[in-house]
Amino acid sequence: MIAMDEQQQAARSWFEALRTRICAAFEAIEREAGSDATFDYLAWTRPPDGDAESGGGGVRGLMKGSVFEKGGVNVSTVGGALQGDFAKTIHGAAENPAFFATGISLVAHMANPHVPAVHMNTRFLATTKRWFGGGADLNPPIPYDEDTADFHAALAAACEANSPPGDYPRFAKWAEDYFWIPHRNVSRGVGGIFYDHLECGDEAAFDATFALTRAVGEAFLASFPAIVRRRMGMAASEADRETMLAYRGRYAEFNLVYDRGTSFGLKTGGNIDAILMSLPPVATWS
Repeated sequence: MIAMDEQQQAARSWFEALRTRICAAFEAIEREAGSDATFDYLAWTRPPDGDAESGGGGVRGLMKGSVFEKGGVNVSTVGGALQGDFAKTIHGAAENPAFFATGISLVAHMANPHVPAVHMNTRFLATTKRWFGGGADLNPPIPYDEDTADFHAALAAACEANSPPGDYPRFAKWAEDYFWIPHRNVSRGVGGIFYDHLECGDEAAFDATFALTRAVGEAFLASFPAIVRRRMGMAASEADRETMLAYRGRYAEFNLVYDRGTSFGLKTGGNIDAILMSLPPVATWS
């Protein structure tokens, strides 16, 4: 494992603990549905760049069940040197390409078209600067106003309880802009929050921004499983499934063309299967 300071270790430990709790919550829903599906875990290692500050790795968690057609929860902690011009695109890396990154990323594609897909990612990075980023967004093939309102309310409460640095109106608009598919001229979903480059150059700023990031994880756990339980028993027609598969095509397009996390993972020696875990198991294009 790469060398870590106290802040880096604290962030890593939180992301791994959150992974364990989310996976347990998803498995509990499967059991309620009469399924014995559980997460399979696959550890991976990033080859070192040649010094003690590089390398690392992570764990890909994947579950295929009766409710979660494909649920993936990844954690990773890696370090090394960013290559070439890519370093210039990363906050604080233009002056020095050395980086450290730890985080959690999850995507769930659901079997029932009435249950929304979801994405959540939070991360801590260190270059010549230190910052947190991430967020969560809801991606329903068939939107319900109640689900959208509950999801946004949970995230808004997390931001308001940790302001500053939490700023729900700004983060919600950031998500609206970020999760836009320009070539389709449509949104990927019904939004949520997105934030990046929340710098924490001193201990007080780290504590405040880390608290916000933990609150986002708690808000996700409080809201999304409840939405799943609300919708997972609804009857779905073949037309509903066709709507879901077409929507999944748009989701895949965004993740392959525009998503920063996909690009960062592929360009920093991440595990390809874990990075592309976000893609849906089945999708259609007309």
